[in-house]
Amino acid sequence: MINGEIAAAFSRIADLLEINGGEAFRVNSYRRIARFLKSHPHDIAVAAAEKTLKKLPGIGKGAAQKITEYIETGRISLLDELESELPAELPELLRIQGLGPKKIAQVYRELEVTGIEDLKRVIESGSLADLPGFGEQSVKKITDGIEFLEQSGGRTPMGVARRIAEVWAALVREMPRVNRVDIAGSLRRGAETVGDIDLLCECEDGARVVKAFADLPGVRRVLAAGETKGSVTVEASRGRELQIDLRVVPVASYGAALQYFTGSKEHNVRLRETAAKKNRRLNEYGLFAGDERVAGETEESIYEALGVPFIPPELREDRGEFDLDGAPSLITIDQVRGDLHMHTIASDGRCTIEEMAAAARQRGYEYIAITDHSKSSTIANGLSEERLLSHIEAIAEVDARLDGITILAGCECDILTDGSLDYDDEILARCDVVVASIHARSSARKVTPTERLLEAIANPYTTMIGHTTGRLINERPALEIDMDRVLSAAAESGTVMEVNASWQRLDLNAIHVRQAIDLGVMLAINTDAHHIDGLDQMGYGIATARRGWATPDVILNTMPIDALRAWTRRKRDAAG
Repeated sequence: MINGEIAAAFSRIADLLEINGGEAFRVNSYRRIARFLKSHPHDIAVAAAEKTLKKLPGIGKGAAQKITEYIETGRISLLDELESELPAELPELLRIQGLGPKKIAQVYRELEVTGIEDLKRVIESGSLADLPGFGEQSVKKITDGIEFLEQSGGRTPMGVARRIAEVWAALVREMPRVNRVDIAGSLRRGAETVGDIDLLCECEDGARVVKAFADLPGVRRVLAAGETKGSVTVEASRGRELQIDLRVVPVASYGAALQYFTGSKEHNVRLRETAAKKNRRLNEYGLFAGDERVAGETEESIYEALGVPFIPPELREDRGEFDLDGAPSLITIDQVRGDLHMHTIASDGRCTIEEMAAAARQRGYEYIAITDHSKSSTIANGLSEERLLSHIEAIAEVDARLDGITILAGCECDILTDGSLDYDDEILARCDVVVASIHARSSARKVTPTERLLEAIANPYTTMIGHTTGRLINERPALEIDMDRVLSAAAESGTVMEVNASWQRLDLNAIHVRQAIDLGVMLAINTDAHHIDGLDQMGYGIATARRGWATPDVILNTMPIDALRAWTRRKRDAAG
């Protein structure tokens, strides 16, 4: 659905209006529309086509025109106009933690800050701390935000890059006499962010394909267009470009090229060293003994000829994969039997219990857990005790009525700032699955995030810990957590640790997944879906788990429903 894109555009309009001193009622109007679009469960493009936009809550004539304009052109003229009225780098300050539109407007007007370099200058001079409404604590938060932004800048999250790569791979695949196209590079390895996109194409006429690639609609800039390689940039998000490199190779070299352009630099060095020890020469054209190509048409032929077990793309990082005795049986998406973390319209989701369950059943799942937010998550319409109990009854009713899938009743229970859970044990006992998560970040530091997690893990009703570090990729840094202590406690108590598959989170990350497995922790890969479309993010969680060397036996939601129920009871039974 296009709803999310249009909601982001309306939010951007509100931000820029506020920076530019726009009237509060107008700013709030755009924010309300953005919130509506984000939570609306149906494709707004359908309403636009049916000319029923103005029948939707809060959508007047002007908003309807802007929505239609975006659907037809991919842009909103008002947004372009607002961006042209401000210094080009000023809106980029919105990406910094601790700086909202009001503060940006203030530093723009009073300190003539027009971008990050200006902001650094006024921080260093001390004039930012002297500005009313700021102070040392606020400046410290902004400084940390700048550092985080610069560390993560220039990288595109997997979820954004994957969608772009699939679109452009499909465009190349449709070209005449193109036999095969694959996504390579760090994106194929499942990296959580990428610097660019690598596409590999099998075709004998490279120059023709590269020219057609460079001429495709949507290309922003052509960086190179040769006989076998083309490089272009495309729009990744508003104001940001992403480079796509296309390489065209013949069938005899395809496997060697796919291996070469997938493996990390360190992995490929190790593989070339292995070839050299066998008096072989390995490059992107094949594996050679003298001038004779002895392997190269497939990736498997390269590894086999070198006596190395086939290494899945996600492990090609030189992190111990060459010590394997055989090809590992990593988790695959078809082995996942259910999703144990999702939200409905009862809290901040956009679909009903039945809609989520039907969509999961259509994807072949045997079970799901509905886990709406607890009462302290007021911004997410969290459920009071009374609403949760009624919600559990509603889940049971749909479960009894809907064939072909089991619907477990659960909750995503906030871990409060003192480490306690948001519901009493008597309430939690009514849930089949309890996902305990930190949402509110305590600034008082009286109880550390590690201590909060350990308290939650100690509760016998905590089935699993959700999105442990609380990070948002490229937007919010992870909480400072002693992962050894947390994972050791989870292993000892039988608490499951989540691999949150939402591409904005991927939390636990791959390193923590491997650490958890080494400590004997059971994992679950969940989408945290707030709409049926969110269920499609499971693949991102699978990629992350595979990068952490996860096999199906360490993933809770590969179990049949009876085994799953038995596992979730173990911790409660052990506590009496």
